[in-house]
Amino acid sequence: MQFMLSIFNSAVSKVLLGLAIILIAGFQYLFWFGEGGYHDHQKLAQKIQQQTATNTELKERNRVLAAEVYDLKNGIEAIEEHARLDLGLIKPRETFVQMSTIGTHYKPIYIDPNAKVDLRTNEDATGASTANAP
Repeated sequence: MQFMLSIFNSAVSKVLLGLAIILIAGFQYLFWFGEGGYHDHQKLAQKIQQQTATNTELKERNRVLAAEVYDLKNGIEAIEEHARLDLGLIKPRETFVQMSTIGTHYKPIYIDPNAKVDLRTNEDATGASTANAP
C-alpha cells in the first residue's frame, strides 16, 4: 500500500495524470464542437428531415401531375375540363360565370345565352354590329 501511494505522489505520475486529463478534455471538445461532432450531426439530421418532408411533397405533386397527364392523353373529359377551367371555354347556350375575390370597379358583362349573336364577330343574325348594344 505504501508503494501505491508513493507512485501517485511522484512528479512523473502527476504529469501523466495531467496529460491524461488534457487528452480526455480535448477529445470531449472534439466530440461536442469539432467538425463532424455532435452539433454538426444534429444539424445534418435536421436538414435530412426537412429534405425528406420536401421530397414527400414533391412526390405527391408528381403523382398528381402524372395522373393529369394520363387523363389528358387518354380521356376527352380531362381535356374538356382543362379547356373550361383554364381557357374559359363555354358551350353554346351555356352561361359563363366567373367569381373573383378581388374587388373591381369594372362593370360586369352579361351575355344572353339565348341571343343569336356570333361572339367571334360580335354580329347578330342580320349582320348588324352589336358592339354598342347595352
